[in-house]
Amino acid sequence: MVNAVSKDLPVAGEVFSLTGCPAFLIPPKHAAPRHGRPWVWYAPTLPGLPGKEETWMFRKFIEAGLAVAGIDVGESCGNPAGRALYSAFYAELVQKRGLSKKPCLLARSRGGLMLYNWAVEHPAAVACVAGIYPVCNLASFPGLDRACQAYGMTEEQLRASSPEHNPIDRLAPLAEARVPLYHIHGDCDDLVPLDRNSEMLAQRYRKLGGTITLNVIKGEGHTVWPGWFECQELVDFVIARAQ
Repeated sequence: MVNAVSKDLPVAGEVFSLTGCPAFLIPPKHAAPRHGRPWVWYAPTLPGLPGKEETWMFRKFIEAGLAVAGIDVGESCGNPAGRALYSAFYAELVQKRGLSKKPCLLARSRGGLMLYNWAVEHPAAVACVAGIYPVCNLASFPGLDRACQAYGMTEEQLRASSPEHNPIDRLAPLAEARVPLYHIHGDCDDLVPLDRNSEMLAQRYRKLGGTITLNVIKGEGHTVWPGWFECQELVDFVIARAQ
């Protein structure tokens, strides 16, 4: 059942409830194409996110004919319960709202854990993945000692099951499906270190035969610097794959 809820968005759109979770859908300015409206799947959707800093980027997407959507699954760290909610959200948008079967995934920070863990289990349903200093490694952030709580495991159990739950260790399906990736990440990021996240992912993805563009910004960290959210190269990458 879908019920109305409230949520502030950087660009006007519909806010609704799905499986008890707040969700949003920002429609594009152009009419939907015959075979499904292209869309950007943003994460994490949490209180205050997406934020006003995403305004420029979201406007670029909707002006290009892309919808933007997301669902709040809480601080799931990409756990199985969160992935199941993501699948319900995908079904709602594709089957009931006429959106494309292959969205472009856009991960900001810890949204990387959520989107990558869903993507590797549904590679045929992903047009591309773009990331703004995305978390790709549970051991890096929030750390296995904290992430294990979201998984209902001990730290040791989560470490042992890393191939099933840690994005950095389960990239092969995306590479096999030839899903292109784009990350923008700073070399002074203390919260989500470049070397343990985007850089490590890029090395492993290329070794698997995958394609990734890694845009390293020197001297920048985990901030709300406008350059993260007004990156024309990232926007162009997403729009080109969506269309």
